[in-house]
Amino acid sequence: MTDPYINSEPKVQEDSIKLLENLGYVFISEEENKSKRNNLKDVILKDILKEQLKKLNSYNYKGKTYKFSEKSIENAIDDLDVPLTEGLIKSNEHVYDQLILGNSYEETLDDCSKRSFSMKYIDFDNPENNVFHVTEEYSVQKQNLNQIEKNKRPDLILFVNGIPLGIIELKRSSVSVEEGISQIINYQNKELIPHLFRYIQIAVAGNPREVYYATTGTEKKFWSVWKEDLSDDLLKTIVIDRIPTKLDKDIYSLFNKARFLEIVKEYTIFDANIKKIARYQQYFAIKETLKSIDNFDANGIRSGGLIWHTQGSGKSLTMVMLTRALKRKINNSKIVVVTDRVDLDKQIKETFLHARLDVLRATTGQNLVKFLKENKDAVITTVINKFESAMRNDIINDSSNVFVLVDESHRTQYGTFHAKMKKTFPHACYIGFTGTPLMKKEKNSFNKFGHMIHKYTMDQAVSDKAVVPLLYEGREVPQEITDKKWLDKKFELISRDLSDEQKEDLKKKWAIFQKVASSERRLEVIAIDINEHFKKNLLGTGFNAMLATNSKFEAVRYHKIFENYGDIKTAFVISPPDLKEGVEELDDENKKLVQNEWGKIIKNYGSEEDYEDRIKSEFKAGEIDLLIVVDKLLTGFDSPRTTTLYVDKELKDHRLLQAIARVNRLYDEKDCGFIIDYRGLLGKLDMALTSYTSLANFDEEDLGTTMINTEQEIHLFKNYYSHLIDLFKPVKNKNDREEYEVFLANNDLRKEFYKYLKHYAKHLGYALSSEQIYDLVEDLKKYKSALKFYVELRKNVSLRYYERIDFGKYEEHMQKLLDTYIGASDVEHLTELVNIFDVENFNREIVRVEGGRAKADLIKSAVEKHIKHSFDENPVYYQSLSERIKDVLEKYHEKRISDEEYLKSMQHVLKDVQSKNMDLKTYPTLISESQDAKIIFDNIYEYFGEYTGNGFEDDLAELSLKFDSEIKKNLKVNWVESQDVHNSIKQGIDDILWNLEDEMDISVDNEKIIEKIMTMAISRYGKL
Repeated sequence: MTDPYINSEPKVQEDSIKLLENLGYVFISEEENKSKRNNLKDVILKDILKEQLKKLNSYNYKGKTYKFSEKSIENAIDDLDVPLTEGLIKSNEHVYDQLILGNSYEETLDDCSKRSFSMKYIDFDNPENNVFHVTEEYSVQKQNLNQIEKNKRPDLILFVNGIPLGIIELKRSSVSVEEGISQIINYQNKELIPHLFRYIQIAVAGNPREVYYATTGTEKKFWSVWKEDLSDDLLKTIVIDRIPTKLDKDIYSLFNKARFLEIVKEYTIFDANIKKIARYQQYFAIKETLKSIDNFDANGIRSGGLIWHTQGSGKSLTMVMLTRALKRKINNSKIVVVTDRVDLDKQIKETFLHARLDVLRATTGQNLVKFLKENKDAVITTVINKFESAMRNDIINDSSNVFVLVDESHRTQYGTFHAKMKKTFPHACYIGFTGTPLMKKEKNSFNKFGHMIHKYTMDQAVSDKAVVPLLYEGREVPQEITDKKWLDKKFELISRDLSDEQKEDLKKKWAIFQKVASSERRLEVIAIDINEHFKKNLLGTGFNAMLATNSKFEAVRYHKIFENYGDIKTAFVISPPDLKEGVEELDDENKKLVQNEWGKIIKNYGSEEDYEDRIKSEFKAGEIDLLIVVDKLLTGFDSPRTTTLYVDKELKDHRLLQAIARVNRLYDEKDCGFIIDYRGLLGKLDMALTSYTSLANFDEEDLGTTMINTEQEIHLFKNYYSHLIDLFKPVKNKNDREEYEVFLANNDLRKEFYKYLKHYAKHLGYALSSEQIYDLVEDLKKYKSALKFYVELRKNVSLRYYERIDFGKYEEHMQKLLDTYIGASDVEHLTELVNIFDVENFNREIVRVEGGRAKADLIKSAVEKHIKHSFDENPVYYQSLSERIKDVLEKYHEKRISDEEYLKSMQHVLKDVQSKNMDLKTYPTLISESQDAKIIFDNIYEYFGEYTGNGFEDDLAELSLKFDSEIKKNLKVNWVESQDVHNSIKQGIDDILWNLEDEMDISVDNEKIIEKIMTMAISRYGKL
C-alpha cells in the first residue's frame, strides 16, 4: 500500500476523486465541465439539471399523470439564478428555500384550464433518484474582470442534479489547511466568484492529515472538524490499495449520498442572516435523540434523556435543530422549551425566531395557560415557575407527542416546579440539556429522568477548537489586609514593567487605598490590581472583561472605585435591591448605596429590562471595558469578545463551571480565555480539579483538564522561540541585520518567520500577563529582547519586500505587548504600504531603508506588485518592464553589477513607472498626443506584423484611434457589469475590423484582437 501522507496535491486530488467515484459520483473532466456550460460565468450544469427535472417531476390531474412543459422546466432553471443584490447569504437562502421546498409552475391542462403544480429540484427522500457528479479545476469567471486573473478555479466541485452543492479545496500534507480555508472564504468576496456560492451547502478544506468543513459565509474561526468512527470493513470498500486518511474518512462522512442530502436538508439553518451547519456533536446528538424517542415505556411515554454539551459548543442551536427535526418527524407534535431564568427564556426565544421557527414566549402564567389551551403549532418557551398557573387551571395535555426541552436541567428538574410541569404534561417526552457535567449525586436522579443521550465535554470542545482553552491564575487576596510585607510585595508585582510616569500614577492610587477603612481595603487592592492588569493587557485591544463579585454592594462599590480611577469604562448589572442576589447586604449604609444607584438606573433607563439590555448591548459591542456582575449574566450570557473573568466571589460546582465559560467563546485572534481568581478557588491549579473543594462534587473524568496554567504558556513560548532560532541557523553572522533580511528574501521562509513570530509573541504575552512568570522564568530578559529584535526584523522585511503582513486583530495586541512589557517605544508601528505614485512619501520610505541592496529590493518589490496589478492595462509595456527587472536581477546575482549599480538600475525603472513614461518607440504623428491610442497601437501591433511597413503603421494608428473612440463612447457608470455594453463595444470593434479588411484586402484574427481590446478596456476603465 502507498503512504497517503507523502503525496503531492495532484495525487491527493486524484485519490479524492477516486473515492467519490466509489461512492457513486460520476467524474466530469476539466474539459467536459467547460463544454457543458455556455460560458465560465455559468456554474450550474444546465443540461444535467434539465434532464433530472424531467425525470423527477410529474403531476396528476383527473387520474392522469403528466410531465411538466418545456417552459416550466426552463422557468425552474431560471429561477435558481438568484441575483446577488441582497448579498450572498440572502441569495444563498433564497436558493436553499427552492432546493428544499421546490417551486410551483402553472400548466395548461387538457381541458384548457390552468393550474399550478409543485416541482422539486432534488429528491431528498430517495437519494438514489438523484445524479451526483464531481469535477476538478472548475474554472469560474470572476465578477470583477478588472484584474489580470479573470477566473478562479476551485479544486473539486460536487454536483447534485447539476447544481453545485459542495466544494473541496485540497492541500498536500505539508501545507496548512488554513490556506484552503482562506481560499474558500476569499472566493466568496464580491469581486471574485460569489455567484458559485449561491448554491454551495458544504465547503471542505483539507489535507490527508487534517480536515475542516463549513458552509457558505462561515467565518474562519467557526470552521469545524468532523469526528466519526468508521469501520475498517467499510473503509476497505471505498479506499482501495492505500491506507485511508483523515481526508478520506471525512469526505465519506460528509459527502456519501444519503448523508450529504441529509445535512443539507435537516442540519442547515439560517440564523439572523448567518448560515449555520451542524457540528458533528450536534448531528449525532439529534440522531440519537430521534432514535431514542421511538422507544415507549409501559405507559406509552417516549424515552427521553439528557444531552450534555459543554457551554459554548452550540447548545441553543442544537435545541433549534432538534425542534425542527421533531416537528418534521412527529405530526402534531408540541414542543415546549423550559428554563429557570427570564433572561435565558428571552434569549432562547430570540434564537428560535432568528431560525425562522414560530415561537410564543409565555412571560406570565396566564400566557402559558392561554397558549396551552390554544394548542397552536408554535413552539412555546417559558420559565418553569409559570407551570403553577397551568396546574391551578387544571391544564393537562396527556399526549405522548409533547416534547419538553429543559435547558440547564440540572437546575430545573428537581423540586415542586418540576412536579407541576410533569402534572401538566404527564405523558410528555422530557429531554434535558446541560452545559456542565453532572455532579456525583445528580447521576442517579438523571438515570430516573432518562438516560444519557449524548455528551460532548469541554476537553472535546477545546480539542475541536469549538471553544478556546482557559488559562487560570490564582491571585488570592486575604479578607483582612494588615500585613505590610504582603502589601509591599503586591505593589512591587503590580508596578513591574511600568514606566516612571505610570508608577507615579499607581502610587497616588495606592495612597488613596491606604486611607480607606480596613474593611474596604481588600476591594481597593483588587480594584488596583484589575485596573493595572486591564490597562497592561486589554485596554485598546478590542477585548473586554467581566468581574464576578459577591454582593450588590461590592458590585456598586467596585464600579465607584473604577470611576474614581478614570482609566477604564465600567458598568454593573444587578437585580433590584428588594430581590435576593449574592450575599445579602447586612449594613444599612451598604443597602442605601445600592438603593441610591438603583434609583438612578430606573430614572435614566425607565426599567430594569431596558437598562440590562442597553448594558449588554454596549458590552458586546466593546463600548464597556469591564462588566461587574453578582449572579446575573454569569450563566447564559454570551459575549465572544470577553476574554478575561476576574473572580472575587465564592463559586462552586455548576456555578463555577458556568461562570468560567463566559470567556471560552470564539472570537477573532482570541486563543484563550483568562480566569484571574482572587478567592483561591483553585489554588495554583497544580492538582486534579476534583481535589479542590469548589469542584469536589464532580467525577474527575467529566471535568477533564478544563483549564491550563501559566507554566503551559511558558512551555509554548519557549517552543516557538526554539523554532525561530532554528529557522535562522543558516545566518552566519547573528549580529548582521542585513544578513537576516537577505536570508528572508525567500517568500516561503518569510511566511514561516511571520507564523513563528506571531505565536511566539502571543504566548509570551499571555505568560507575561501573569504574576507567576517572574518566579518561573529566570532569563526573561532574553525572551523579551528576542521579541523586540524579531518585531523590528518583521517591520524591515515587510517594507523591503513591499508586503503588508497583517496579523489581524492581534496586531494591536502585539504592539501593546511591546509597549507594556518590552519597553520598545523605539520600535515603529507597521504602516500601510505607500503607493509608488505617491512620490514624496514613497521616496521617504526608501530613505527609511538602510543599505543600497535593501533600497533596491524595496523598489523592485513595489514595482513588481504594480506590474502584477496593472498588467492588463498595457501588457506590452509592463512585459518590457518585467524583462528589464529580470535582466538587472540576473546581472546582480551573477555579480556583474554592484549594490550601487543595482540600486541605480531600479531607480531608473521606478522613475519610468512614476512618470508614466510609456514611449517605447517613435509613434506615428496621428497618435503622438494620445496616450490611450499609443497603448492600443503597441498591443495590437503583433496581430498586424505581416502587413506593417510601407505606410501601414499610419493606418494602424488610425485604427487605434477608432478603437479608442469606440470604447469611450460606450462607457458609463458600472459598465463592466453590463453585458449589453460589452456586446456593443465588441460589435463596434468587429465592424471596424471588417471595414479595414475590406478596404485593405487583409485578414486578421478578429476574436483575439477583440479579446485583447476588451481586457485592456476593463483594466483601464473598469472602475467607472
